Amino acid sequence: MRHGICILPEHPWAVAEPLWRRADELEFDHAWTYDHLVWGGLPDSPWHSTVATLTAAAMVTDRIKLGTLVSSPNFRHPVELARDVVTLDDISGGRVLLGVGAGGDLDAALLGESLTRGERSRRFREFVPLLDRCLREDHVDHAGEFFTAVDARNLTPVAAPLVVAAEGPRAMELAVTYAEGWVTTGPASGDWAQRDAVDEWWRGVAERAERFSEAESVGAAGAGARPLDRYLTLDASGPAALSSVEFLTEQVGRAAGLGFTDVIVHWPRPEAPYSGDLGVLEAYLASVPPPST
Repeated sequence: MRHGICILPEHPWAVAEPLWRRADELEFDHAWTYDHLVWGGLPDSPWHSTVATLTAAAMVTDRIKLGTLVSSPNFRHPVELARDVVTLDDISGGRVLLGVGAGGDLDAALLGESLTRGERSRRFREFVPLLDRCLREDHVDHAGEFFTAVDARNLTPVAAPLVVAAEGPRAMELAVTYAEGWVTTGPASGDWAQRDAVDEWWRGVAERAERFSEAESVGAAGAGARPLDRYLTLDASGPAALSSVEFLTEQVGRAAGLGFTDVIVHWPRPEAPYSGDLGVLEAYLASVPPPST
């Protein structure tokens, strides 16, 4: 099992820098930040640029992979996003993980956009293949329902892995076809404060894992390619994953039992969301056996 940490882009860099350095020192496999204009969990908090944050993080870390959780077509054009990723990949020495998703309502509303669920789904199905081309190819032309590209140049193609956030079958099909990884937060609604509700969340996660296995079995991975990495954000279950070493250990074990290769927790905050104790995180990581060689 690989372990990831998500550091929200809420702090000035003087405060955020030690967190990214510490994540590298703790030997997390990957570190992420949200890519939003505004996030509903902290609508009144300061919020900083995702690409600028990850660029700064790349300059103060040595080995940890750096990812977006997740970039979306709400305010990203594939050509523009590809240019940012190419540059970030260069600065980080090839450590970028590009998480992408269909996007939420708040960012769209902030820019005055109004799309139906069907339109948003179609836009994402156009966004991912075009982004993949813009990252890997030179001279990209595209004229679609939502995006246009005219001879988009990329003289420095990158192999930054795509990680697609997908809950339904069509988005999962995109992941299988174009990505190296799939990420899920599990069920999006419900009161997960009680233990039986956490179990309910895990049932939803299990359903999604089974659905993704079915998508892999009929998609590109089923034709002989390496199975995709599977990422799960543990804090989505409700109680902060870092509430205790025992709880975190149990949650990671349940993820492994469902076939997830990677788990992501959030850097502990003093209050909700993601309240927790850094000591719990450090003690848990100290208990994890080193990977076999």
